[in-house]
Amino acid sequence: MKTLLVSLVLTTLALTLSACGQPQPTNKAVFLLVDTSGTYTEELNKAQGILNYLLATLDSGDSIAVARIDSGSFSEKDVIAKATFDERPSMANDQKRMFKNDMDQFVATIKSGSAHTDITGAILQAAEFLHETGAGEKYVLVFSDLAEDLQKGHIRDFPLELDGIQVIALNVTKLRSDNIDPRDYLNRLAQWQKRVMDGGGNWRVVNDFDRLDRLIAINAMDEI
Repeated sequence: MKTLLVSLVLTTLALTLSACGQPQPTNKAVFLLVDTSGTYTEELNKAQGILNYLLATLDSGDSIAVARIDSGSFSEKDVIAKATFDERPSMANDQKRMFKNDMDQFVATIKSGSAHTDITGAILQAAEFLHETGAGEKYVLVFSDLAEDLQKGHIRDFPLELDGIQVIALNVTKLRSDNIDPRDYLNRLAQWQKRVMDGGGNWRVVNDFDRLDRLIAINAMDEI
């Protein structure tokens, strides 16, 4: 019995040491969510600029996806494009060109904004994709004014599961009501920050596009 117990302890210790010694993944995965509601469609050219930066920054083995935020966003139909870049640079460059073309075509053909804004559903969709990649660094970039407007009957008041994910709000434009009472804007940011952090994620707001070079520099995120 004693011999069996010692054997079990040694086996457990060996498995623990083996797990500790496994290298952690260093690849990145980024999911860009683009608000297509109301007048926010006028901001889409800025989203193209963000995507161009990401495509120039991400390397072979990294993953990227872009999806629109519309009336019901927890759906694969809202994904505009997604890819994991090939280890061969020439193939990865071809993938990036195709990805950019898909985004450009989407922006050129969108006619009007969606009636509602399901930001929660979009973040859930993004988190699902990011976890499936197994990437070492995971990012959700939310290009939106963060004013969620749900269709009647849609349920979104539940915790988000965002462990290990950096959520970065981009180009959070101010609404007309925010000019009347700026606290509405600040409260909107605070509410999303709480939801993200309660779900185990990290939260940042980047409205200064001169700082895009640090968007996915995870070690520098605390300085933004």
